[in-house]
Amino acid sequence: MNTPWAAVAAATAFVWFGMVLAISFIEAPLKFRAPDVTLRIGLGIGRLVFRALNRAEAVLSAVLVVAVAAGGLPAPVVVPAVLVVGLLLVQLLAVRPVLNRRSDRVLTGEDVPRSRAHLVYIACESAKALLLPALGVAALSV
Repeated sequence: MNTPWAAVAAATAFVWFGMVLAISFIEAPLKFRAPDVTLRIGLGIGRLVFRALNRAEAVLSAVLVVAVAAGGLPAPVVVPAVLVVGLLLVQLLAVRPVLNRRSDRVLTGEDVPRSRAHLVYIACESAKALLLPALGVAALSV
């Protein structure tokens, strides 16, 4: 086992965790409470912010995969790493396209009902928010 790779995995997990907390649980809900932010403006900003977050998450997930694979890290690190990368893939490949189609409709002025896909996205973010610090602590314990 290679402890520098465990340190890389831990650092990656904690940076990723901070980004998820800051964007998904602080910025996203607060932007709609700001004065004069309409649903259209909030959605437009949200799409840009979450696109940037997801790109950063993709890079972090690649770093994490390399660290776990190259370091031969134990199961308590591998399992949450696989789960968190899997959740990101679900978000990027299954949930985000549905949300993007809905937000496209809203941005054109169409009145559309709330989407259950949004709840799935929140559930994935919540699971990542639990898994990432557990992953970081497990990697620090190697």
